[in-house]
Amino acid sequence: MASLTIENVTKSYGDLQVMHGIDLDIEDGEFVVFVGPSGCGKSTLLRMIAGLEDISGGTVAIGDRVVNDVAPAKRGVAMVFQTYALYPHMDVYKNMAFGLRQAKVPEDEIDRRVRAAAEVLHITDYLDRTPRAMSGGQRQRVAIGRAIVREPEVFLFDEPLSNLDAALRVQTRLEIARLHEKLGATMIYVTHDQVEAMTLADKIVVLRDGRIEQVGSPIDLYERPQNAFVAQFIGSPKMNFFTSDDLAESAPADMRARGAGERIVGIRPEHLRACAEGTGLIRAKLELVEQLGEYALAHLITDRGVEFIAKMERPPAVAKGGYICFDADEQRIHHFDAKTNARIG
Repeated sequence: MASLTIENVTKSYGDLQVMHGIDLDIEDGEFVVFVGPSGCGKSTLLRMIAGLEDISGGTVAIGDRVVNDVAPAKRGVAMVFQTYALYPHMDVYKNMAFGLRQAKVPEDEIDRRVRAAAEVLHITDYLDRTPRAMSGGQRQRVAIGRAIVREPEVFLFDEPLSNLDAALRVQTRLEIARLHEKLGATMIYVTHDQVEAMTLADKIVVLRDGRIEQVGSPIDLYERPQNAFVAQFIGSPKMNFFTSDDLAESAPADMRARGAGERIVGIRPEHLRACAEGTGLIRAKLELVEQLGEYALAHLITDRGVEFIAKMERPPAVAKGGYICFDADEQRIHHFDAKTNARIG
């Protein structure tokens, strides 16, 4: 396995620059997730690491070796794609062995690697099946097994779960987490799903418009987002934003003071708590309740037209159209500059 170092990496297509000076250190054995909205550059960055996209500027090093001009097959990486890309006429064993045979690895070594990977992924009983006789989750495990047998220094995953249904996504996500724990491998995983990012990553890299917005552990990004974009992207449902003018008269004076309008107040839905009428930070009208069993999501709107969500242990007692007041612990309230969106404090 190996560490990975990215220094001032840029990518341009003609006059259009899409990646802007990316700097990132990934330690040996880390599970790092690139996350961000569509078009943010996360897959482009992954493909530059893999050698499938040329680098316009900067360097990518795997271990101590700069790989800018190294062919993809010689970089010591293995990639798992969104589509399984299995050979339909070959059984599982032959699919997993194909790349090794192309590299002229001895047959006994191929057999050892294929069977070891199949055991890790619990697909030993499927080695003689063709892909058409397998479920989507099983096919994705075969694709992961094809990467494992190469014994790469770095595993790259490009949205590998997006073609699976919800139940299979959860199951396969757990299998990938167990695989990382078992192999201790360096893994880089691309997704637009922040739930996948939060549950899998040792370290999350949040990207937007070809730039890194923040790097940190899942809990770091959740508790101390460095700007309003990260604050709303990490967490589900997303963080609620208010200005000082949106706050109730009962809110602390310093939050409603002159000049406070230059900042945004952020509160996560799970940190809002209902309080007595005439108290708290926010007063709003109940519009809709989503009852989800273990909790309820209350959709509300202030008299100024600001919509937000409160995550509650049980559905609110008031009827739709009624008003509810909410408070939050001061330490759970986030402040951002209204002009720069940067964190304050």
